[in-house]
Amino acid sequence: MNRHHVRQNYFEFFGLAVNFDISLNALATSYRKIQAEAHPDKFVTASTSEKMQSMQTATFANDAYQTLKQPALRAAYLLSLQGITAISETNTAMPTDFLMQQMEWRELLEDAIQASNVQAIESLARELKTQENDLQTEFKTHFDEKKDFKSATDIARKLIFIDKVSADTKQALALLD
Repeated sequence: MNRHHVRQNYFEFFGLAVNFDISLNALATSYRKIQAEAHPDKFVTASTSEKMQSMQTATFANDAYQTLKQPALRAAYLLSLQGITAISETNTAMPTDFLMQQMEWRELLEDAIQASNVQAIESLARELKTQENDLQTEFKTHFDEKKDFKSATDIARKLIFIDKVSADTKQALALLD
């Protein structure tokens, strides 16, 4: 149980390369192994500091797993390792066409919710998924391969926005279901 996660980034913690393109299976396997190692049952007779350490490891593992599992969060985290904040108060400019697209998606979603139109929401969800997949591929190319962090940042910001609309879409479907 000797994991020095304080100085470790999430990728190293799980034994993964610091890339956008990771194996989600390897991530899940490593996460389950760490959670099993840090399980409270294993520390029933342990000292208070050992119990505390195992709890901190479990919490860190959970945060790390949730971040790396979700592409938009993984992209933002990768950029943060480069000292780049994907979304910040001072950096909110987005391409106009993308902002227009955002507004269009939002209006579509609102109208579909008002009309309880499940098909329209499902159609929007599919469109968002396609956009997300394209952006993930672009991010991988710019971040992992080209090391073009400026372009990767623009792509990550779009991913984060789409992720929000996507979450709202899933929520709307759950409510109408």
